[in-house]
Amino acid sequence: MGWFVYSLIVIAAWGFADLFYKKGSRQEDRYSALKIVIAVGLIMGIHALIYMIVNDLDFSPILMVKYLPVSLMYAGSMAIGYVGLRYIELSVCSPIQNSSGAVTAILCFIFFAQKPLPIAIIGIVLISVGIFLLSLFEKKEEDKLRRASGEAVDKKYTKGFLAIIFPILYCIIDGLGTFADAIYLDEKELMTEDEALLAYEFTFLLIAVIAFIYLRFVKRERFNVIKEHDKFFAAAFETAGQYFYVFAMSGNSSVAAPMVSSYCVFSVVLSRLFLKEKLTFKQYMAILTVITGIVLIGIADEA
Repeated sequence: MGWFVYSLIVIAAWGFADLFYKKGSRQEDRYSALKIVIAVGLIMGIHALIYMIVNDLDFSPILMVKYLPVSLMYAGSMAIGYVGLRYIELSVCSPIQNSSGAVTAILCFIFFAQKPLPIAIIGIVLISVGIFLLSLFEKKEEDKLRRASGEAVDKKYTKGFLAIIFPILYCIIDGLGTFADAIYLDEKELMTEDEALLAYEFTFLLIAVIAFIYLRFVKRERFNVIKEHDKFFAAAFETAGQYFYVFAMSGNSSVAAPMVSSYCVFSVVLSRLFLKEKLTFKQYMAILTVITGIVLIGIADEA
């Protein structure tokens, strides 16, 4: 298979991961985000072990300590995103979270003294405007529902405006993680990509173990693998996308990057088909603005 097919696999995998993340983020389950962390950590740990054995790699636990700042930013951003999914539509959440490339680009411009291309500047502006408009429209929808129904409005809507902070935080922290990755892997060459991948996935496994102990023995909450199948489907798709992303980028990164970065379009389509999410025309236009900015930054990054 060529890079184009791999790119399509990544888009589909991460799109379905978003869908199952949302399905697994039940409003009534206050520990849903913690349970997703456990599922993702377990699947990533299994993948890391298989990857290490198949590729005959040596791995020292000290690498987990070395890469810990980056791992915590990535894992932390994902956990924050899972919390937000309890209260906000996937159609809104996914494009905002996927805008983290704008944060990374800004940091690279500042600290690496990179001269930004006009197309990158346009992309960053579009993302910023789109996120602002989504926040504004979310607040207006919340106010409208409250006026129409009094205070007895579903939590999904009464917390919608506040919940949009979670994908924004995801965007910022994930962008910081990617910037730190650039320092570790490119600028300072502190470790190889394989070492970074294994360090991250084994660290996420450790976080999952800690989360499980807290959930089961502190909160006395049971974790039924069969019952939580949506969370494990999400974790499997997430890890599969991460695996095929390497092959997509190694073939023709200049085209694959913007293709993959727009996977949130697929997430929006899936949310409309399977979750029956309905947004206003203004919200869809704001989402389109964000997605356009993401694609432009993807193109600029490979220019």
